[in-house]
Amino acid sequence: MNEDQQAKNAASFMPRGCCRAPRVYNPKDRIFQHSCCKLDEHNWLKDYPLPLPEEGLRAAEIRFKNGRKEFFSYTTEFELKEGEIVAVEATAGHDLGIVTLVGEIIKLQMKRKKIVAPLETLKKVYRHAKLSDIEKWVGAVELEEKTLFRSREVAMDLNLNMKMNDVEYQGDKTKAIFYYTAEDRVDFRELIKKLAEEFHIRIEMRQIGMRQEAAKLGGMGSCGRELCCSSWMADFHSVSTNVARLQQLSPNPQKLAGQCGKLKCCLNYEYQAYVDALQAFPDNRTVLKTKKGEAYHQKSDIFKGLMWYAYSNDRNNLMAIPIDKVKEIAASNKKGKLPEKLEDFAFLKEQNTEDQYGNDKNDVQFSNYE
Repeated sequence: MNEDQQAKNAASFMPRGCCRAPRVYNPKDRIFQHSCCKLDEHNWLKDYPLPLPEEGLRAAEIRFKNGRKEFFSYTTEFELKEGEIVAVEATAGHDLGIVTLVGEIIKLQMKRKKIVAPLETLKKVYRHAKLSDIEKWVGAVELEEKTLFRSREVAMDLNLNMKMNDVEYQGDKTKAIFYYTAEDRVDFRELIKKLAEEFHIRIEMRQIGMRQEAAKLGGMGSCGRELCCSSWMADFHSVSTNVARLQQLSPNPQKLAGQCGKLKCCLNYEYQAYVDALQAFPDNRTVLKTKKGEAYHQKSDIFKGLMWYAYSNDRNNLMAIPIDKVKEIAASNKKGKLPEKLEDFAFLKEQNTEDQYGNDKNDVQFSNYE
């Protein structure tokens, strides 16, 4: 088996941050394919010719384990292709990563991630990974699971209130990053000392949040599919309780909280659609006045364009009024005109399940899940 074939097999073995990493690119065949890699990206400027002449440094985006991506500079003396394994500069020694983006699109990617540093200040790509580099890398990866289990035992022996989630070895097998979660500040100086003595490597402790922990461990969501954070989502955006309230969702923590114990990231997916739809709705503080009595807003059906109203003296009987009718009645009230009764405009009727104070019986405070 030649060196290229061994490198291909090694790359397919390395699930660095994904379920299957792309293999080493070879111009003679079409082995590289975008697949289920969480950190894979589509280079829509792939066929766009680079400006000429090309001199000096270029930039490339390199991915590692656990969603870690960094930008590196390299000279024009050698050419990089997406999917190749390369040796790059580290704080001390060198690391191995897989190329995700090269070419003209790098400028847009760096701008999107607000990277304004000049190329000269970026860490460098040393070379294409040699077979000896990949062999050492594979050996380091094989130690990660054993190291993780042992680090958990050491943390328990020291009575540290922390949870070790994952371990990432550097490509040259001289350093390891330990990812952990903890509710309070942890003094892990003794832990670092014991781990360094046992594994003879440099130790870096990196604290992560609950969402990042769920992304690393994976799992199945209530929708029946793999967690978004572990399958494709790489950037986390804050989710507030206002997002759930705006979408008329029941404030039930068991339904709104994800595996991480926080509000589900998918609550943001349709949020903007609800915001746009609500622009056509009148103010829900609008009171509809009729000869039968005043009616107050109770709830809304956003995508059906309905607003539910009930008389002040009969809160249990709800009537669904189309928003155009609500605007029409409100405009008539401003002119001093009162319709006979609200039932003449009702699209649907419903029995209210709220209590005498206007609160849902199953209402639960879920501000702690943000």
